[in-house]
Amino acid sequence: MTVSPSEPRLATATRSPLLAVAGLAVSFEVDGETHTAVRDASFDLHGGRVLALVGESGSGKSVTAMATLGLLPATARVSGSITLAGTQLIGAEPRLLRDVRGGRIGTIFQEPMTALNPVFTIGDQVAEAIRAHRTVTRGAAAARVLELLATVGLDDPTRVARSYPHELSGGQLQRAMIAMAISCDPVLLIADEPTTALDVTVQAGILDLLRDLRSRLDMAVLLITHDMGVVADVADEVVVLRDGQIVEQAAAAQLFSAPQHEYTQALLRAVPRLPELRLAEPEPTTPEPVAPPAPDSTVLLRNVVVEYPGRRRGQSVRAVDDVSLHINPGEVVALVGESGSGKSTLGRALAGLVPVAAGTVTVAGIDVGRAARRAFHGRDLRDFRSRLGIVFQDPASSLNPRRTIGASIAEPLALHTDLRPDAQRRRVDELLEAVELPTRLRDRHPHEMSGGQRQRVAIARAIALDPALLIADEPTSALDVSVQARILELLRSVQLRFGFSCLFISHDLAVVEQLADRVAVLHRGRVVEEGPAATVLRAPRHPYTSRLLAAAPVADPTQQALRREAWRQLTGSSPR
Repeated sequence: MTVSPSEPRLATATRSPLLAVAGLAVSFEVDGETHTAVRDASFDLHGGRVLALVGESGSGKSVTAMATLGLLPATARVSGSITLAGTQLIGAEPRLLRDVRGGRIGTIFQEPMTALNPVFTIGDQVAEAIRAHRTVTRGAAAARVLELLATVGLDDPTRVARSYPHELSGGQLQRAMIAMAISCDPVLLIADEPTTALDVTVQAGILDLLRDLRSRLDMAVLLITHDMGVVADVADEVVVLRDGQIVEQAAAAQLFSAPQHEYTQALLRAVPRLPELRLAEPEPTTPEPVAPPAPDSTVLLRNVVVEYPGRRRGQSVRAVDDVSLHINPGEVVALVGESGSGKSTLGRALAGLVPVAAGTVTVAGIDVGRAARRAFHGRDLRDFRSRLGIVFQDPASSLNPRRTIGASIAEPLALHTDLRPDAQRRRVDELLEAVELPTRLRDRHPHEMSGGQRQRVAIARAIALDPALLIADEPTSALDVSVQARILELLRSVQLRFGFSCLFISHDLAVVEQLADRVAVLHRGRVVEEGPAATVLRAPRHPYTSRLLAAAPVADPTQQALRREAWRQLTGSSPR
């Protein structure tokens, strides 16, 4: 059901809306052609409310937000009306827009590491935002910085203020970004995918903080996301965009319980589901015995320790601590845990990319540590890597932008086989068909493809040599929910077809439920729980696993409220 101009827009109070968007249309001139990004969009947002803009990539979510801030490029043509507390923003003078940005409207970006300047401390950057809109002394700005960092729940604000971005975790950086966004007491907060890059427990804390700021400061929040679990957790109203057009808008509870438009229904069907939450006992129970590895296990880790050098000579940081794990042929094992738990480090150890301080790592019968040590004395490491494929989180950064898709897929064939160019081309076409891409795309470059298509290309390259092991490191976390569903389906079908073993690294427990045979839960470098996926996710035995499950949002406002309360009880957080 497309919302027509005659239909009433969402109204939650008799007072005038804080943000009113009416008949917004945005198009871009590219190579003499007009491309429409937003078509006749209209919605209202009141103070103290959260309105979520949802839809796939290219639906017009971020373009709508950038139009509100007056940050669209010169090639954009904008018409319609956007008013903030009665002030017209479309066509406004640059001076007015500078006052609005950061002053009356605060913005939280998706990736704080790229939004923050790496050569300035956190305190300096927050202070800069304050002094750009307020006439205050340096001392007053510094005091306000500490107050803001405490407000967003950062421990030891003084240390954080003196830190550079690379010295903080992802969750700490996002809280610092929120502190900057609210530094001048804005009336509207635009949150553009604020939790996409965060693990579930950090995400739960950030969502709790947004909810608290909304209530305490009577701030309106325009939330841009493709995560329907996040929408269920914090949104009051939802606007669904498809190809730049609003296809449905409703109160959150109504939209989740009775979606009207087929596109909204398809989005909700694509969301991976978690089983009903069951919590472990307060103290860890005796773990169930783990089935022994098969004689021909693809992966065998025994008492593995990985350490990184510390800041001082002689000190080291133990990232992986006494981990034993196996993956049998054709098995998918998921490695889950928070950021910093050691998941990616363990994956790098399997790939021979980081040295092992103790223990042994064996992949397809090859001692990885020995192969790495002999890398300069023979073909051991090259032979080992021909048995291994890796799919990274962001295909845009893992594919060479200067190479065509066909050349990227053919690269491992050129390095590890004696195939002639015509045979390589035939193999590339076979791989493109295996990942359900047309062979005509072989001559395109990565920027000419969508995120989902690029990830399919990354999978095709990873399986080019028929690997014994595929390491998939957060391969769907940056994708829209519907694209994610298709990539997961593809991974499972390709895995069954080619028969490789898979280490699936993820913080998304619903995705793990859908794909994995077994799950290993990593906490502070140690495996605290391991077992069949259905057992671990439906009847956890360790409290840490329970906290992970309770923190994972689900696309159901009623169930999500119960999970939120369970997460607070498990973590000792007070309601916000």
